[in-house]
Amino acid sequence: MPAYVIAHLREAAPHPEIAEYIERIPATFEPYGGRFLVHATQHEVKEGDWPGHVVMIGFPGIAEARAWWDSPAYQEIAPLRSRHIEGDIILVEGVPEGYDPTATAKAMREALPAE
Repeated sequence: MPAYVIAHLREAAPHPEIAEYIERIPATFEPYGGRFLVHATQHEVKEGDWPGHVVMIGFPGIAEARAWWDSPAYQEIAPLRSRHIEGDIILVEGVPEGYDPTATAKAMREALPAE
């Protein structure tokens, strides 16, 4: 199953370390099959409040996403970003091809208290 790294990064002033981070990050996830899916693109908020930017990196699976995050290559450059940009970052598994959400709805209904 594919996995994703999703980052919600707040606005930050331009800084040379951020530019260096952006230049160096692709080499860190290439060994794990990662690639940018969303980066430096505009987003449209439909509900709620979402200031800042969205970054998504896709990986073949959650093991590869975790291995990338924990890798010495990524951990070496992560402070270049974190010193200048606040944000939230998650790793999340995707769903398999042909995923049917009705099975989830059925399990949810079965877990509801009887009326």
